[in-house]
Amino acid sequence: MPVPSHARGYESFGGTAARTSAGSSPQWTSPPTAPAGAPNIVVVLVDDMGYSDIGPFGSEIETPTLDRLAERGVRLSNYHTTPLCSPSRAALLTGINSHRAGFGFVANADPGYPGLRLELADDVLTLPEILRGNGYATYAVGKWHLVRDATMNPAAHRDSWPTQRGFDRYYGSLEGLNSFYYPNQLVSDSSVVDVEEYPEGYYLTDDLTDKALSYIKDLRAHDATKPFFLYFAHVAMHGPLQAKPEDQAKYRGRYAEGWDELRRKRFAEQLAQGLFPPGTQQKPRNTEPGYEAAEWDSLSADEQRRYAKYMEVYAGMVDSIDQSLGRIVDLLEDLGELDNTIIVFTSDNGGTAEGGPEGTRSYFAEFAHIDDPEWIGDVPHDEDLIGTAKLGVHYPRGWGQASNTPFRFYKGQTFAGGVRVPLIVSWPKGLPRTEADAGIRHEYAYVTDLAPTLLELAGLERPSVRNGLPAKDFDGVSAADLLRDPAAPTRHTEQYSEMTGHRGFYRDGWKLLSLHEADADIDAPHWQLFDVRADPTELHDLSARYPEKAAELAAAWDESAWANTVFPLLTRADLFRRRPEEARFAAPVRLLPGTPTLERYRSQRLIAYRDFTITADLTGRRVPGATPAIGATPNTASTSGSADAAGRNADAVPVSEGFRAGDEGVLVAHGDPLGGYLLYVENDEVVFGVNSYGRYASVAAPLPSGTRVITVRAAIRPHLRWDFVVEADGVAVAELTDQVQLVGMAPWTGISVGVDARGPVSWDLRERRGSFRYTGALRAVTYTPGPIQVPQTTIDAVEREAEYVAE
Repeated sequence: MPVPSHARGYESFGGTAARTSAGSSPQWTSPPTAPAGAPNIVVVLVDDMGYSDIGPFGSEIETPTLDRLAERGVRLSNYHTTPLCSPSRAALLTGINSHRAGFGFVANADPGYPGLRLELADDVLTLPEILRGNGYATYAVGKWHLVRDATMNPAAHRDSWPTQRGFDRYYGSLEGLNSFYYPNQLVSDSSVVDVEEYPEGYYLTDDLTDKALSYIKDLRAHDATKPFFLYFAHVAMHGPLQAKPEDQAKYRGRYAEGWDELRRKRFAEQLAQGLFPPGTQQKPRNTEPGYEAAEWDSLSADEQRRYAKYMEVYAGMVDSIDQSLGRIVDLLEDLGELDNTIIVFTSDNGGTAEGGPEGTRSYFAEFAHIDDPEWIGDVPHDEDLIGTAKLGVHYPRGWGQASNTPFRFYKGQTFAGGVRVPLIVSWPKGLPRTEADAGIRHEYAYVTDLAPTLLELAGLERPSVRNGLPAKDFDGVSAADLLRDPAAPTRHTEQYSEMTGHRGFYRDGWKLLSLHEADADIDAPHWQLFDVRADPTELHDLSARYPEKAAELAAAWDESAWANTVFPLLTRADLFRRRPEEARFAAPVRLLPGTPTLERYRSQRLIAYRDFTITADLTGRRVPGATPAIGATPNTASTSGSADAAGRNADAVPVSEGFRAGDEGVLVAHGDPLGGYLLYVENDEVVFGVNSYGRYASVAAPLPSGTRVITVRAAIRPHLRWDFVVEADGVAVAELTDQVQLVGMAPWTGISVGVDARGPVSWDLRERRGSFRYTGALRAVTYTPGPIQVPQTTIDAVEREAEYVAE
């Protein structure tokens, strides 16, 4: 008999159902499957790497894997991106212009406007979502930076985290940058990895590569044919610059000739490779105030030696990226899948000027942008530490200019130095090279073209709906014809750009540009006009000769800006404003032993520009036989003697006497080698130490037996300094005065209770005692922040800081 009309649950069943199986027929539903023979897709995105830093685009740095891919693939010499990292990542993964995708700036602000949402909206489809819906496995490793820093913590919503935006698996850093030896926080899928100590020899690029390889191997162990999408978003080359010793050693002494000669050689190689037409010029150096690079020969011998060391580290990092890609290519070759894998290699923006004219000795101090000569955050250092785990640095901007050879300006500006980057596409099966094809395309392409191009190459359709909402249309266009045919014209004929007031508009070979000066009217651009077909390096301003063309493109920019939610243009103070509810991050908090390391932004809100008090209550539960922790790998929870990671133990007993002779270990730690502070007990003394961006100072005092509460009081003093007082049961026992405030993005690693987790605040202590888990009774550590105090002399600098909270 038929299914009764009142029966529920059979509405979409395509088989037949009777009272028994004798008269029934089954039906199975299956997940989507990719078309037969669909290619794997690997997108490798590098951070802050300029146009000329790899062999196929003129570099002397050894990149044999990229050389090989370029020989079999296509180089796009006229490919553009946005000037900063989050906007470029949003545009690449969505095919939508960065402002319309919500990312008109990096995800370190929250001004409250549509183009600066700084999280992906519900109606924005991502490439991994589309590919997963077409039967692909989807994996991401590395830097994400599409999550506002206020929502990187485990208590926040995760709508813009990688696994909520189409990736089956994710491993990496949600931050915009990280330490390569001691990442402040790693995320696996949608959970923070609870790391106590990184293993000896740890290096982030290697860790990310290991994870990417494991994803592919795991897939192939379970499914021999399912295609995959791997998005490998490197944390390199973003500062701080840190390279493995063996990679640094390979380039020792190779940059003594300086950046002027390096630019000359790289440009000559680019011309020889055919990346630019004969007669193309490059400007000798950037000379505009604030962007200028010194003539190398004008530097002292000491300066030249030190500056060359920075570039040796940078070259070692580029080399490491090529090694990483080589491991992935080797695996694909071993699997017999290399020829049917589309590999895309590119950068998110040009080389940076963040290192200033001399290079930073402490990258996180540089982020503070404090214009106070008595605030000394960027302290001198041992030259041998450049590029090591003990220091976070960035190169002088002369090397950034060399990175961007042959273009002007840097990351952050809309001139070619900030937005024109290398792009290599290799797919031997689908894009075979003929002898007549030199493999170079000179037509214009833009970052939003990558998603539609990859979908067309793979023969896949894009849905029109996401989560029941009409999905925003692509702004990019497919460049598949351009890749297949060297004679094909570009389909991307016009494109706006904007970043912190810098503007640009491209149309049919003409480019209108404006460089915004910090003190100028943000809505009064000084336009320059270039014919980039004849003048690709943007040297000859034609605005006076062709005022009608300049006016035409300026009007087009305005129209495009409205269509892409670029307005309102924001001053620095408004751009870095935060939503009022973030004030809760500065409320007092009580942290129990075993609490995973607090997230970086959440931790910093408790101390930034404030007096604050730390109270360690020693009347907690004592764990019999507790021993210093065993260092955990990034994927393994730490252990602590007979207690579990949360400090629980069936034999633990409450105590009331407080500190007992022989108790030892870290009570609280906040930070790492790049800046921080910690409080610990050793040899029956209480010790408080401050790492001021690499300069460490400490004070110690005997700790009376029976002490129940240890308190650290931090008081702000002029010129962004702190005075610290350490108390035992309310009695002052030690002082550490005139310490540089940790502002900018420091401390980088968040707060740990009962252990100095991840990167060490004190190198000496880590080398002697490891992470030094506390063995005595510790009930809790409480932070009590005071009100924010920003001296008027530094208010402008604070408004430029991405960590500023409006309260």
